[in-house]
Order: sequence, then structure tokens, then C-alpha cells
Amino acid sequence: MFRLKPLKSSTIIIVVAAYFATIPNIVFWKYIFDHIAIGGFSDIVFAVSIPFFMFVSMLMIVSLLTIPYAGKAFISIVMIISAYASHAMFTYGIYIDSDMVQNVFETNTREALDLITFSLAIWVVLLGIIPSILLFITKIKYGSIAREMIMRLMMFAAALTIIGIIAAISYKEYVSFGRNNHIVRRLITPTNYIYGTTKYLYGLSLANRQFIRIGEDAKYIGGDQPIVFVYIVGETARAQNFSLGGYERQTNPNLAQESEVIYFNNVSSCGTATAISLPCMFSRYDRRSFNQTDAQFSENMLDVAQRAGYNIIWKENDDGCKGVCERVENIEMIKAPNAEKYCDNRYCYDEILLDGLDEYVKAIKQNTIIVLHTIGSHGPTYYKRYPDRFKIFTPTCDTAQIDKCSREQIVNTYDNTIFYTDFIVAETIAVLKRYENLRSSLIYVSDHGESLGENGVYLHGLPYMIAPEYQTRVPMIVWLSENAAKNIDRGCLKTHAKNSDYSHDNLFHSILGLLNIETELYDQNLDIFSKCDQ
Repeated sequence: MFRLKPLKSSTIIIVVAAYFATIPNIVFWKYIFDHIAIGGFSDIVFAVSIPFFMFVSMLMIVSLLTIPYAGKAFISIVMIISAYASHAMFTYGIYIDSDMVQNVFETNTREALDLITFSLAIWVVLLGIIPSILLFITKIKYGSIAREMIMRLMMFAAALTIIGIIAAISYKEYVSFGRNNHIVRRLITPTNYIYGTTKYLYGLSLANRQFIRIGEDAKYIGGDQPIVFVYIVGETARAQNFSLGGYERQTNPNLAQESEVIYFNNVSSCGTATAISLPCMFSRYDRRSFNQTDAQFSENMLDVAQRAGYNIIWKENDDGCKGVCERVENIEMIKAPNAEKYCDNRYCYDEILLDGLDEYVKAIKQNTIIVLHTIGSHGPTYYKRYPDRFKIFTPTCDTAQIDKCSREQIVNTYDNTIFYTDFIVAETIAVLKRYENLRSSLIYVSDHGESLGENGVYLHGLPYMIAPEYQTRVPMIVWLSENAAKNIDRGCLKTHAKNSDYSHDNLFHSILGLLNIETELYDQNLDIFSKCDQ
């Protein structure tokens, strides 16, 4: 096999450190360039010191990884992963932390395939695979164990000396910049995903493995007439594009015709990704107290309702219920009868959730909760989320490489998904209205929002503290039949829906209240319906 000229381990360490300090960190350097303000000589010194700080920091890391036999393989893997991470940050404007790492671990095959694009392949080949091949074919000359240890200790000492000098000169500027730019550490590759992965796995290891039961005192306190409650979990729908909330484009024509539909203007999500928001929406904990790992080992709202005598069915058309539906009946729609009518080998249109719904509701004899988990507006392949007859707004972005599409194309395609969601929710309400013998109600709420290129950010999953409102403000819709389980003053509820702020924190308690489930877990102050009880 062709090999490059043999190089000393010290030379390899320096070259690889320079590579990591620059090539995979394009987004980091762009951020630094955009956010450093030069107001005097100290700022100039600070700016000039950053490349040195980055290099010596990487030098210390690489010196630990460059070991005989295993070093090449490990560094090559890190190079390739770093190339992929830098592409994701550059293309979609994301930041990498433990939550983003969790999303990666929980991404299934079909989601992953949507993210594989030609530009990703080129990026990974040029920035990751080729450098790793060059490293692989280079023979590394190692000294004796003693020489290697002395050399690396000297490198560490030199690196620490440089860091010490930088700290002595520009400590105040580093602290100030770090305080005002918390996200910058999430841009430094590979430490961002290495730290994020370590934190994620550490969280798993500390999880309380003893399964916790909740609401064991739960009981139903309503009448004998059966209740049916439909909970539609939206996917990646942002409030800013719902015409019910004031969006200038008519994306909700069907729901606009439903006089009993109540739209909540200001609702915040629990997280910016499904892995966090979905279990949080069913949890008894609020956003600040919620822990996704612990949630896997605890019951949720569905368990409480089931204990109170409700029959529950979960119809899954997204990428899994993240553990929420493990103890109730769960139907994966892609495996359901008539799937070929609505599905390809990877995705189903949300209309499959309506297939057989009428017959199911007609046969209801006991209190029932139906959860419809939609695929909604899941990106980046928005164009795959609706049938051609719902391609209302054109031109569209019919590719996963949404950064290559115009702003108009992206918004048009996304709005088509909202238009289709409007149809799904309206058709579900139409089914419920047919059966006046049932005390029916429906809530639609999205798990999180989406960025459509605003300020160069796409998709979702940014850390909550810095996420734009596009990712955290979600639509919520409530529909109550005339004989709903609780007698609610609609006018009162509409007023609160328009003028009050709510969040996913309200869902657990509001649904328990709406369904007449009594338990010590219930907090009336978080029940959005309690203020309007008649």
C-alpha cells in the first residue's frame, strides 16, 4: 500500500492538532469573526490569542489520542464524525450539546436517511475521510516509552504555559466573551459532541432504574355517559404559521369554519426536540423539573388515566412514542391495514390516522382516550408530509437540502404541511361530531416548533435557553362538544386562550381535569379549564 513519508509522533500530533483547530471548526471561527467587537488594544490581543488557545487545547487532546496501534483508528473516527458534525452546524445552524446527542441516538433509519444529502457526502469525504486516509497511510515513528512520555509532558507543559500567558493577558476578555456567548462551547468540534455524548451516557447511568408508579389514588368522578378524548400530538408545527393565530396566509381554512374551535395564542413547548418534549407533555413535571432519562422509569398521564378506568389507544405515525405509550395499546400505522394506501416503505401520510377512526369511535362503550401521534411537519423533507392535492402554496422545496432552496420555497412547502394538518384535525373533529351519544373533546398541540432559515438557522433542537421563539412557540387547539365531560364556559376559555400564556406544563393537569380524574397529583392552578368551569 502507498504510504507517505514516515513522520515522528510529535509531528503527527502537531499536524492533527492544527487540523482539529481549523477544518472541522468552520462554524466556530465564523461565530468568532461575527461576534468579536474590537474596541481597543486589549480586544486585538484577545482576538489574536484565540487561534493559539484553540491550537494548544487541541494539542493537549491529540497528544492523549496519538498512541501506537489504536491511535490512528480512533483519530480517524473522530475526524469523520467531526466532519459530519461540522456539516450539520454549517448547514442547519444547529449547536451540539447532550440534548442534540440524544436526538442522534434516538434517530431511526428513515430520519437518518433524510439527512443524507450530496453536500453531506462531499463534505464528509473532503473534511473527514480524505484526512483520515492520509493519516492511515502515514507511518508514525514512535520513540521509546520514556521518550514518548517526556515529549508529551513537554508538549503539555508548553501548552499550559501558553494558556497561562493568555489567561494572564486576556483573562477578563475571555470571561466576558464566554459570559455573553454561552453557546460558543457548543460550536467547538470535537469537544462539543464528545462532552455531549459523555453527559448523555452519564445521565443514563445515573437514572433511577426502579420504576415509579404515580397517581395510585386516581379515580373517575364523572357520569355514566362515555367520554372520548382525542389527543393529537403535532410534530414540528410552529405557531407563527397558523392562520388561526394571525398568520397572514390561510393555512387553517377548515378549522376556521369550526365555531367551537378555540385557538391558544401563546403556548410554549417543553423542549425543542421530540425526544424531550413528547415525554414531557405527558409528565407530571414542569419543564424545569423534567428529566427525560428519569421519565423512562416513571408512569405518566396515560398510566394515571388508565388506572382511573380509561381505555387508551395510541396510534403512532411519527418516530415512536419515546416510552410514553409502552403500557397502553399501541398501533404503528406503517404496519396497519390499508398502510399501502397512505405509506411508502418509510413514511405514511397522517391520513392513515383517520383510517378506521369513525368505526372505532362508533363502537366506544367506555371512557376512551385516543392519541394520534402525527408526523406533521417533520423536516427537512417537508415535501413528503402531504399528498399532492395539498400542494397549495408553490413553488416548493422538493429536496432534503433545504439550505439550497429559496426562502419562499421553504416557507411554501412548510405551509403546505400546516394546511394538511388543518385537514387532519378538522376531519377528526368531524368524526367526533357524528356521535352525540359520546361526551367528546379534542386537544391538538405540537411538540416543538421549527426554524425555517431565520438568521441562518434551520430545523430545531437548539438549546432551550438560546432557541428562537420559532422553535419554542407552538400551536394549541381545543374543541369541546356541546355535552363535553366538563361544562366549560366557551367565551371565558376563548378569552384566556387569547390573552394568557400557557405551556406544555399545563397539559397534564388540564387533561386530568377535563376528563374528571381525581388524584392528589392534580394541580388546579395549572388546569387551563378550571377558571372557566360552570
